[in-house]
Amino acid sequence: MKTGLSSWWHRLVQAARLSCGVPDYDVYVAHLRTHHPERRIPTYAEFFRERQTARYKGTGGRCC
Repeated sequence: MKTGLSSWWHRLVQAARLSCGVPDYDVYVAHLRTHHPERRIPTYAEFFRERQTARYKGTGGRCC
């Protein structure tokens, strides 16, 4: 029961963040490790700053 509730809560928080334009750092790190193992994994602060810049200055995009 607790595992199901925890999973549900995690998905709810993730959906809320995405709806506000804040991507999920853990998903991003997993993507980098799977598809771009040669790239350095940024800290959360670096990741957040880069995503904010991409969102508000229009410099971002998908890598894949």
